[in-house]
Amino acid sequence: MATVAAEAIPGVSGRAPIYSSLFVQVVAALVLGIILGMATPDFAISLKILSDAFLKLIQMIVAPIVFCVVVHGIAGAGDLKKVGRVGLKALIYFEVMTTVALGVGLVLAFLFAPGHGMNIDPSTLDAKALSNYADHARNLQGAGVGTFILNIIPTTSIDALARNDVLQVLFFAVLFGIALALVGEPAQQVTSLVEAVSKVLFRLMGLIVRVAPLGVLGAVAYTVGRYGVGSLKQLVSLVFVFYVCVILFVLVVLGAVLRAVTGLNIIKLLNYFREELTIVLATASSDAVLPQIMRKLERMGVKQSVVGLVIPTGYSFNLDAFSIYLTLAVVFIAQATNTPLSLGDLLLVLAVSLVTSKGAHGIPGSAIVILMATLNAVPSVPVIGLVLVLSVDWFIGIARALGNLIGNCVATVVIGAWEHEVDLPTAHRVLDGAELVDVTAG
Repeated sequence: MATVAAEAIPGVSGRAPIYSSLFVQVVAALVLGIILGMATPDFAISLKILSDAFLKLIQMIVAPIVFCVVVHGIAGAGDLKKVGRVGLKALIYFEVMTTVALGVGLVLAFLFAPGHGMNIDPSTLDAKALSNYADHARNLQGAGVGTFILNIIPTTSIDALARNDVLQVLFFAVLFGIALALVGEPAQQVTSLVEAVSKVLFRLMGLIVRVAPLGVLGAVAYTVGRYGVGSLKQLVSLVFVFYVCVILFVLVVLGAVLRAVTGLNIIKLLNYFREELTIVLATASSDAVLPQIMRKLERMGVKQSVVGLVIPTGYSFNLDAFSIYLTLAVVFIAQATNTPLSLGDLLLVLAVSLVTSKGAHGIPGSAIVILMATLNAVPSVPVIGLVLVLSVDWFIGIARALGNLIGNCVATVVIGAWEHEVDLPTAHRVLDGAELVDVTAG
């Protein structure tokens, strides 16, 4: 069982000044970024280097942290059958929730009908705007399941780490952890070394997280300076409907699953991860908080072996909000271009999306690329309609990243509870605020 540190995060306890709270610092940076973007757009745009630097710092340690956590979790689990059960249950859960999310996107798209009344003539849209995404989409569409599986296997283990390919790192880490468990006592020194390196990396992560406010400041200032505060006026209906869809999915679907399986409250879980969710809100990237999320889940009582398997795998296989967006965007484009959709078309969209949604993580402009690959398989909807969503994709990406992250946190707790690998009394105390944690502690 993951231990909970006795000391609180600076700023969370009433004994520390409020300005030392990471959450308060991030929110202050977000507000300052908006002000700078409105007052001095040119200077605000130049601050993007802060956001880029912060994301690079996080990316620098993501792959080695995933490797160490997964290896140590499997090697320390002792029972490889249990590890296999966790992996199988995770994949089943991911497919079920992906299907539910795709269905939610379809239903709410027809319920809210954000594209009705736009009456867009596809021939008037500029196809040049999609040229940067076309090659990626063709490669993804023609890849097939076999190629996707082969791409999970790294050419070399060093190559996977160097390219920060989390799924390939996870694959190698699982095999390495299983090998350590099979070797047993003679490999104990290697297991201890991996655990020690993991503690060092998490301490390093704690240092990097302290500069998160600067990263948030740069991201928000650049966005407001580059696009302006009125950026959401165009296609605001699609943005609004998608945010509503994600909120409903999180509070109703994920909240019900979490409550039914663990008895935990989804609102309290969101409050527990408030710093990480605020960072994702500003950067539109869930990669930026992967190490902190894993550590916090352990600190609330989820076994390391479960966290190490479910979270990294979920980043590629459990994209709840992205799945909602796929079906919502397809229906939106059809509505905007007055393209009728038959029941067969809708079933085809669902079937294709179940496959294409798994290839989203790590692809530049992934949302547009996956949408293009999906539409190429549904000939009745004009692919050129993607031009309609390009201008607001960044804003939609915020909710995608938040929804995906929350979905993976819930998945980890639920799967852990099914395996009796969650200390639920500890989880309740932590989420109730009765037991404070320090994610930077070794």
